[in-house]
Amino acid sequence: MIIFPAIDLKDGAAVRLRQGEMDTATVFNSDPADQARLFHAAGFEWLHVVDLNGAFEGHPVNRETVAAIVASVDLKIQLGGGIRDLKTIENWLSAGIERVILGTAAVKDPELVKEACRNFPGKVVVGIDARGRHVAVEGWAEVSEMEATDLARGFEDAGVAAIIYTDIDRDGLLQGANVPATAALAEAISIPVIASGGVASLDDIAALKAVEESGIEGVICGRALYDGRVNPAAALALSAIPSGTAAG
Repeated sequence: MIIFPAIDLKDGAAVRLRQGEMDTATVFNSDPADQARLFHAAGFEWLHVVDLNGAFEGHPVNRETVAAIVASVDLKIQLGGGIRDLKTIENWLSAGIERVILGTAAVKDPELVKEACRNFPGKVVVGIDARGRHVAVEGWAEVSEMEATDLARGFEDAGVAAIIYTDIDRDGLLQGANVPATAALAEAISIPVIASGGVASLDDIAALKAVEESGIEGVICGRALYDGRVNPAAALALSAIPSGTAAG
C-alpha cells in the first residue's frame, strides 16, 4: 500500500486546511520544494500535491511552486487542483507530473475524463470528495446531487488509474480515516481506491492496510505527518507488510 504525503499549496506555501475551508489554512512550510525534499529524504516514493488556489479559481495558480517541487525531487507526483481541460493535463504531464487528478471535471465534464484516459493511459486519477455520500466540487465549495459510488462506477471502463476518495467531514481534523466507507467504495468498483481525509495515527494506516485487499491502493497523509503524529519510517514499514497480515 502506498503512503502519499500531501503538499497542499496556497499562495505558494505548503498548508493544511480543515474540512477544505481556505480561511483555516495552517502554514507548515513556506518553501514547498523544501518540504518535498524532506519527504524524499524520509523514503517516500510519491507525493500528492494539490493547488488549492487552482481548485477554487478553476485553473492552475501555483505553477511556479509546482515546477520547483518537480525540479527538487526525483519522486512520482500526482497533482490536482484547477485541472479542467486537455491542454492543462498535457502541460502538467509534459512538465514531469506522473498523474493528474480530475475532481470537479469528473462531475461536470465526465467525457473529458474519458478522453484524457484515452490520450494519456495510466495518467488520470479521479478525485471524489464527499460530504456524507454526496460529491463536492469547485474546491469543495459546492455539493452536487451525485453520490460517490455512482460517480466512480461511471468510470469503470474508462481507464482511470485510481480513485481518490476524500471524506471532507474528516479532512484535516485528525479524527481518523473513514475506513468503512473507503472499503465499501473499493469493493463496489474495480478501480483502485486511495483513501484520504482524517488520518491521525498509525492505527488508521493499519486499519486501511487490513482491508487493502478490498481494492485500496494507498492512503494520503497530511497534517499527521506534519505534526509528528505519524512517523514516516513506521508508516512506510507498516505499508510494506504483506496484505492480510497487518493488525487492525
